Amino acid sequence: MERWILLGMAPVFLGFVIWEAWYWHGKRAVYTLRDTLSNAALALMHQGADAVAWLLVIGIYYAIYQHRLFDLPASAWTIVALFVAQDFFYYWFHRAHHRIRWMWASHVTHHSSERLNFSTAFRQSLTYPVSGMWIFWLPLAWLGFEPKNIVAVVAINLGFQFFVHTETVGKLGWLEYVFNTPSHHRVHHARNPKYIDRNYAGVLIIWDKLFGSFVEEDEAVPCDYGIVKPIHSHNPITLTFHEWVAMFTDAARPQPLLSRLKQMFGPPERAYSEVAQPALSMRVEDEEAKISG
Repeated sequence: MERWILLGMAPVFLGFVIWEAWYWHGKRAVYTLRDTLSNAALALMHQGADAVAWLLVIGIYYAIYQHRLFDLPASAWTIVALFVAQDFFYYWFHRAHHRIRWMWASHVTHHSSERLNFSTAFRQSLTYPVSGMWIFWLPLAWLGFEPKNIVAVVAINLGFQFFVHTETVGKLGWLEYVFNTPSHHRVHHARNPKYIDRNYAGVLIIWDKLFGSFVEEDEAVPCDYGIVKPIHSHNPITLTFHEWVAMFTDAARPQPLLSRLKQMFGPPERAYSEVAQPALSMRVEDEEAKISG
């Protein structure tokens, strides 16, 4: 169902991409043909892998649903509750995919472009099923939400996020306090030390504000997009697997077993450049000081 919802929205997405490319034409090189074609190829690869993955794991959802805590038949109220709950779990999925290298190996594909435009939303990895994206929605089935409705709400959430991948829209007034907006998501895609690993929101920015990961876009610090260890390639295969190769190469080096596991499941700091390291270290020290204080 997720695939069909997103495919149904494809003409809308394509229309916005064409409009945005026209808007920026002759002003700034927000789009390039090679980058856009890479994004399109990655989207097709992701959709194929995602369709197979849901066929394989939907049975797990229904198995858990048989042991649900509550009976939550579809209604306006339960759909709203499911939307909010799914967005909450999306926040933790997204945060985990930045802080656990095994998961970052998939998510890095999305962040690897040095441009931000509507087509960047298509830039996804086919390895998300391997990194464990589907695991984060399992509690929803246990709570009592029917799996087909879970899949539909996941698709709606992802569809919304297409519209925050843009430089064309400025700040949106009071909406900035509640919702993920283009301004908030520009921060998320930036590699400036001030912005790294911030604003994980799907639809509601309130989760970032509650859990300490929110940073507002600062006009004095223009967003520099991409990853701090750039991958200079437009090859979809390279973009999909380069971090997996790097991770397994690092883990294969002679070292104790615990070190190997940290290479694969610890924070992905080694994927960051030395420029980003001081900012990350200062953040850890600040967090430790808050806890001890």
